Amino acid sequence: MTTYLLAIDQGTTSSRAILFRPDTTIAAQAQQEFPQHFPTSGWVEHEAEDLWRTTLDTCRTAMAQVGAQARDIASIGITNQRETTVVWDRSTGQAIYRAIVWQDRRTAELCARLKAEGHEPMVTARTGLILDPYFSGTKIGWILDHVPGARARAERGELAFGTVDSWLLWKLTDGRVHATDATNASRTLLFNIHTGEWDDDLLALLRVPRSLLPEVKDSSSEFGTTQPRFFGGPVSIGGIAGDQQAATVGQACFAPGMIKSTYGTGCFALLNTGATAVTSGNRLLTTIAYQIDGRRTYAIEGSIFVAGAAVQWLRDGLKIIESSGDSEALARAADPAQAVYLVPAFVGLGAPYWNPDVRGALFGLTRATSQAEIALATLESVCYQTVDLINAMHADWQGAAAPAGAAPAGAAAGAVSTGTTSNGARTVLRVDGGMVASDFTMQRLADLLAAPVDRPVVRETTALGAAYLAGLNAGVLPDPEHFADRWRLDHRFTPAMSAATRARKLDGWHDAVRRLTAP
Repeated sequence: MTTYLLAIDQGTTSSRAILFRPDTTIAAQAQQEFPQHFPTSGWVEHEAEDLWRTTLDTCRTAMAQVGAQARDIASIGITNQRETTVVWDRSTGQAIYRAIVWQDRRTAELCARLKAEGHEPMVTARTGLILDPYFSGTKIGWILDHVPGARARAERGELAFGTVDSWLLWKLTDGRVHATDATNASRTLLFNIHTGEWDDDLLALLRVPRSLLPEVKDSSSEFGTTQPRFFGGPVSIGGIAGDQQAATVGQACFAPGMIKSTYGTGCFALLNTGATAVTSGNRLLTTIAYQIDGRRTYAIEGSIFVAGAAVQWLRDGLKIIESSGDSEALARAADPAQAVYLVPAFVGLGAPYWNPDVRGALFGLTRATSQAEIALATLESVCYQTVDLINAMHADWQGAAAPAGAAPAGAAAGAVSTGTTSNGARTVLRVDGGMVASDFTMQRLADLLAAPVDRPVVRETTALGAAYLAGLNAGVLPDPEHFADRWRLDHRFTPAMSAATRARKLDGWHDAVRRLTAP
């Protein structure tokens, strides 16, 4: 009988379950979308029960596809949309308010006030984060202050808080386990990433009672077992990590200096900094990449707000393509002599610009500009943003005086524009997510990075990371070093653009950004 690892990938718009074989090939998978709720401008919510229901349904569906029973599953790994906040009643297991999603901006005024009062340096020093509504801490406070009686009930220990992983773990274990892992804890604004503990000063600042909080465990750990009624028998839960950290694990970015970049609606890049929590000089985030055997591994993280969403704009807004895949063929038909740039600041600019107030713009339009040039500018905008983000990450990494030889061949540890790391090894970027299916975009990314871009055989790297953490705990999969040996390359995109063309195009992009962001 085949032994499987069941990965739960609970995302922002859908829940998925993937059954992996021990060789990390996919045996079965299922996916369900769920409703999004937008009560008012800037607010984004989910029904917590929708997250649970779709998770349970997809797990059962994936198991049924291959006839798997509970006894056939060695362990379950959970990965999840990070920062999304659930507060529930410990006695009933019911949420007292909808889940407030990571995208929600309702606490922006509170964050601005705390910044004005001078609290951000302390928050950043302890959490690696900035004071922003993105993170869980201010969302918890909002729920406690706006649900009648909630704060008093929290003080009495009647309520529980969790990010989505904790909520699913509670439901799967029928309320027997209230826990999370270090990667999810590190996204709450309440967790000291240096001591590995909930921080009393941060709890006091954001007025969050300690009694609400889950136990923090290793990313690969024994989290409990499912109630037998869910899958016909108990199943061990052995791995948890936030989605971007899980993708880092799934890409086997275990060595300091290695980078992965995930391209979905937006783009998230993480650079492994090993045992050193590097403080960014470019307002990037310092976060926990994973925690195994009690040892924390850190990362620098940067986010691009608009990546795949720009292609959706071509389809749904401009209606110049019928499907996202059409953008590649249209871009290939563009006139290379034109210099059209899209700065896709539809919701502001993320790292390393951090300008939430600017809005998108097209530059370089002429009477000769057609749909093809706009499509090309859209795909290239993702590449340009990636170049700027990764160069900022490298500047932080090198500024931290990374030890000589810290990055092995194939890892990233130097200025991308040179195509080499500080120890002479080639910079390599490992990519995943929906956009990496586009050969044209990945080739242009390699051209503009002046560095190879590696696309893996298994593109479900987020789910794979969760499965690995569970499999490691169950003894089904090997230690990180040997798991990295199993990573398989689908295609390496190598730079083919001349240095002069690259410099000209990047200069044009930076000029467009300057013009857009100039006061």
